[in-house]
Amino acid sequence: MLWYVVKLLVLLPLIAAMVWGCLRLAKMVQARAGIGAGSKSIRIVETTMLSPTLKLAVIEFHGREILVSASRNGLTRLAEAPARERAE
Repeated sequence: MLWYVVKLLVLLPLIAAMVWGCLRLAKMVQARAGIGAGSKSIRIVETTMLSPTLKLAVIEFHGREILVSASRNGLTRLAEAPARERAE
């Protein structure tokens, strides 16, 4: 029983450190590859759940706001309008 507790006290922090290191490494690789960095041409403005299988989302794309419906069957464009001014 004592051997089990000693292994647990040694291996649990080691596993936690390995998970933390993997996450840091993934973040560094993404930064080097340019994933998630720089200016994006698309931005999700707002989302609303209508039901467990249906969601509405407003997406800004190149100066336009597009209302889409996301369901199990895919995305459907519902409406489009000029983008509103952002308050930052």
